[in-house]
Amino acid sequence: MGRLEEAKKQLRRGADKEKVKWLQRFFKTGPGEYAEGDIFLGLTAALTRNTVKEFQDLALSDLIKLLRSKIHEERVLALLIMVRQFDKADTGAKEKIYKAYLANTKFINNWDLVDLSAPQIVGGFLIDQDRRILYKLAKSPLLWDRRIAILATFTFIRLGDFKDTFAITKLLLGDKEDLIHKACGWMLREAGKRNVQLEEEFLHKHSRIMPRTMLRYAIEKFPEQKRKFFLNAR
Repeated sequence: MGRLEEAKKQLRRGADKEKVKWLQRFFKTGPGEYAEGDIFLGLTAALTRNTVKEFQDLALSDLIKLLRSKIHEERVLALLIMVRQFDKADTGAKEKIYKAYLANTKFINNWDLVDLSAPQIVGGFLIDQDRRILYKLAKSPLLWDRRIAILATFTFIRLGDFKDTFAITKLLLGDKEDLIHKACGWMLREAGKRNVQLEEEFLHKHSRIMPRTMLRYAIEKFPEQKRKFFLNAR
């Protein structure tokens, strides 16, 4: 049995049918929902973390196969290993992981998959690179591409660089998806933790046309009086 099959077998040992029911509701797998038809094993986070440690040396070709799995936790495992390998890789290996990631975004198809990987891999690679790809992703018809675009900027935010967060959020102000509203509001809030003046300047310009969920997420940590000001100014 190859290492890839061993990893899959280990995940299946922890399957929990009762937990599957909860996960299917939580991750919106019903008809017409954003994760319609996604399949879960019902694993604990601890088992997944242990599997990541044991199989962190999987070849990138195997990780791509795992990422294209129909099973949610197998895609989680692939991405967590890719993040771990990216963190330890040299420049050439980082680029290979980054390119493999962007070539397979249709399989990074739930908010948790994006959030645990886009800042580390996409944002991490683009720290000192041309970032035009993020603006292309922000205009993609694929929901997950757009979430990747804004979540990748979390890495820049942590480095005190907010320009792309504000610019991409501006592009996404008219987005119809609640998952994009939440992601943009979250990133605005994170930028505001480091520089509240810049966040407020952005909100003064755009809060009146911003989706209400995005605004609520963005101002969540503001004092009550300031929250009311932005909510009532719409």
